[in-house]
Amino acid sequence: MDLPSKAIIDVLTYLLPGFITAALVYTLTPAPRQIPFERVVQALIFTFLVQVIVVATKVTLLWAGAFVVPFAPWTEDVALTWSFVWAVVLGLFVAWSANTDRIHRLLRRIGITLQTSYSSEWYGAFCQNRGFVVLHLKGERRLFGWAEEWPSTPGTGHFVVVQGEWLDDDRRIEMKGVQRVLVRAEDVEMVELMQPVTEEVCNGRSQSTDSTAAAAAATAGGSPR
Repeated sequence: MDLPSKAIIDVLTYLLPGFITAALVYTLTPAPRQIPFERVVQALIFTFLVQVIVVATKVTLLWAGAFVVPFAPWTEDVALTWSFVWAVVLGLFVAWSANTDRIHRLLRRIGITLQTSYSSEWYGAFCQNRGFVVLHLKGERRLFGWAEEWPSTPGTGHFVVVQGEWLDDDRRIEMKGVQRVLVRAEDVEMVELMQPVTEEVCNGRSQSTDSTAAAAAATAGGSPR
């Protein structure tokens, strides 16, 4: 069996950082999977961006080595290492931007776009209104509770509801002994997003609790996790 030539290995090594970035983006965001050709094109774009950043890094380090602090010589191994480092950083940054809408929010403020970074209106609504929900199920049933997890798309996956209660007109029927309820997304006809108890980004890391809303939520029967 013939081994791949050095030229092929060099090309694959050159392109690999872009595919690493694309893999991170696909893994960390709920964006719908593209057809293979589109994924390859996106990976090539990421490769170009990574290589531009590596060139800028090389120029910066060579300048710093000449005028500030001496560094080891720039070699192919050093370039390869930096390309993988920047591939990971770029992938994490793109995923963060897509999941938080921070960059698009800035662009909307200055009038460049009206779009959001979220993969769909469904996903964006849950990201911006994390908290208690009322799920209207088939058969005119209603389930109230804290949406711990939700599907990325409306037609597939499950809701994970904590502190669930059935709503029957003005009565609330507590589910005693039930920690979580899994509800198929396809069984949900409509979702009511209740007034949030906390303001938090989609990944749930930054929180600022409103005491009045928290008290109202406690009266309503529970507190967010």
